[in-house]
Amino acid sequence: MKLTLVGAGPGDPDLITLKGVKALQQADVVMYDALVHPDLLTHCRPDALLVYVGKRRGAYSCMQEDINPLIVHYAQQYGHVVRLKGGDSFVFGRGYEELDYARQHGLDTAVVPGLSSSYAVPASAGVPLTTRGLSESFWVVTGTTKAGQLSADLTLAAQSSATVVVLMGMHKLPDIARLFAEQGKADTPIAIIQNGTLPEQRVVTGHIHSIVDRVAETQIDNPAIIVIGAVAGLTTDQYASIAAAVGQD
Repeated sequence: MKLTLVGAGPGDPDLITLKGVKALQQADVVMYDALVHPDLLTHCRPDALLVYVGKRRGAYSCMQEDINPLIVHYAQQYGHVVRLKGGDSFVFGRGYEELDYARQHGLDTAVVPGLSSSYAVPASAGVPLTTRGLSESFWVVTGTTKAGQLSADLTLAAQSSATVVVLMGMHKLPDIARLFAEQGKADTPIAIIQNGTLPEQRVVTGHIHSIVDRVAETQIDNPAIIVIGAVAGLTTDQYASIAAAVGQD
């Protein structure tokens, strides 16, 4: 009996790791999430059992409290369960909870990391999270806590000079913009990237003071990642100019 957590990557099915593909090819059962690209399931054995356990805001088909015992059930019945999760299962993916539960119930466990959308999606849109002269570090923060409130870490992040990446934050965008404005960051660039790494990727840019109106105008929505900081205002040409100025290849 075994559980393997596999990070599916940020969206594009070609961005899963080779080790992740090999795990899918060996699985007896694959339990997959809502943001997993359907093409990834073609790597599964024809006789593998495919179980959708997706969770999306406002449309929970399966609660986490149900998923944990299901993993154990399928492992006991079939053998090797692969839990296929968007991005990386240890970055806001609740992967460790599933791993810990499986271990407590006697399952062998393994982890195959995935590309996290927190950095892969900005990269796909040409937004570097760090670049000399603009940003030396970055925060990755959830848009809301379990209690439905803004994370206290977001307040700390807004006070720093680092790039801030907000996951699962679109429904809290007005609150996020207000928070940054209160920290004197009303003119800070912000980028929202929807369906990152996929052909239908959309990018909307603006500033903290105008982004709520920009979102209303463009109707950009989930799934999306928010990037806040000077780097969010960069275009490819601007980045090339900055790189040349600081002697960066």
